[in-house]
Amino acid sequence: MKFLATLACSIAVVRRVEASPVSSVLHPTRGTVSSATVSSELGASLSNGTMIYGLGTAEFDTLTHRWGTFAEPQVQVVIEPAAESDVSKIVQYSNKNGIEFIAYSGGHGTPKSLATFNGIQINMNKLTSVSIQPDGKSVWAQGGTLAGQANSYLWDKGYVVTTGSCNCVSLAGAGLGGGHGPLEGFYGLVTDNILQLNVVLADGSAVRASATENSDLFWAMRGAGHNFGIVTSMEMKINPRGPLTWLYKNYFWAGDQLETVFEALNNLHGNGTTPTIMAYNVGNIMVSPNISTSEPVLFWQFAIRGTAEEAAEYIAPFDAIPAVSSTSTNVPYYEIAHTSFTGVDDVACTSTLDRVLNTAGLQVWNITAERQIYDSFAKRLAERPDYYSGALLIHEGYATKAVTEIDPNSTAYPFREDHHLTQFQGNLPASSTEVGPMQDWAKEVLDLWNGGQPDRLPDAYVNYASGFESLQEIYGHEPWRISKLLDAKKKYDPLNRFKYYNPLV
Repeated sequence: MKFLATLACSIAVVRRVEASPVSSVLHPTRGTVSSATVSSELGASLSNGTMIYGLGTAEFDTLTHRWGTFAEPQVQVVIEPAAESDVSKIVQYSNKNGIEFIAYSGGHGTPKSLATFNGIQINMNKLTSVSIQPDGKSVWAQGGTLAGQANSYLWDKGYVVTTGSCNCVSLAGAGLGGGHGPLEGFYGLVTDNILQLNVVLADGSAVRASATENSDLFWAMRGAGHNFGIVTSMEMKINPRGPLTWLYKNYFWAGDQLETVFEALNNLHGNGTTPTIMAYNVGNIMVSPNISTSEPVLFWQFAIRGTAEEAAEYIAPFDAIPAVSSTSTNVPYYEIAHTSFTGVDDVACTSTLDRVLNTAGLQVWNITAERQIYDSFAKRLAERPDYYSGALLIHEGYATKAVTEIDPNSTAYPFREDHHLTQFQGNLPASSTEVGPMQDWAKEVLDLWNGGQPDRLPDAYVNYASGFESLQEIYGHEPWRISKLLDAKKKYDPLNRFKYYNPLV
């Protein structure tokens, strides 16, 4: 493996204290700051190996690369801390000088609130130590650890950990917003497997959050954590890795099979009763130039935790649908992301585009709505093929057994009744000068998705949300839930220093 985990001794020990209310004093703001100034004023107090980069350097350009450029933060200086304790010092320095700060791990964030940022970016990519605990039941992972790094390391040791579906997203980044992924039917969301976190708060203090220490912060961090602090490390449950290989199967279907495909999907998922072996499927309504440049196709991928024989009864209805093509292979779990084009070095992770996004959480696929969405895509493609051909209409389906068995009040994550996630992804060249038509189409598709479940209030998975949604659509429709989050916000971040990722206030 390319990734070698560092031993436990490299994970910084954060003193265990109950968090006091955070200071509400903010010093005068510096309009701009340079890497030379930061190096001069802060550098000597940081650990060996910490790097500071400014505009005009190749390292700066690499470390500020983002998956989406639609809402880019304005970064003046990048600091790569080499130790967890450095994060506290950087935050304290920023506060003393009135400089904004933001943490960066995988660079996958996209909400419009990111565009309001101007200041120091704290790159977490040196904080990637992973250490299995002696009892073999949990692992400590530092805040910059990507899903792919954790998956490959733990697999070799005989374990798995819950992660998101993309290997280039960090464990912490996914977990702070819930964290849907292929193992959730067995073990729950990423956030459900977090045992404790080491967190740097808005004033730079370092605290432990768990069920017994700062429990209100622990609750809030698991579902709305982007609003409360920077995770420098966290302990997560791990489980035996299970079968040596997973079955991966994909299909390309023409548009005339849409109704049959979605009917089969609804039968498979049974409104929340998906067999756990059918762990995860993701489908796109998209343009595949190898098949057609004038009509969208359906491309569906299934990740199955078992053999073809074990999955036969569940996959048979899809095999029976006439396909343009289909393939299958058996791969270790940690390679599922790469096989489905979401590995660290794959195009889904490395490309930089303007991405116009919308999302809806659903319980079933409304087939009438899906036909309307497909026909809209085909019409727009005929009118402006170059403009619309990069769009992806993403449909994610999960086995959700373990997710729904967890008390919905136990974490800040609000939407455990969602069995499917959607994402409209309108992909345009980076820094595109024409996004209006794509935004109009994104709203049309979102209205069709939400309109297809008229008895439910709309909701938006925070990790996919664009920031145009209401507070309730992102963080929950129950008044008590919003009130509890806002109380925690007042206590732990009264100055709203963490306001750049779908902020609560």
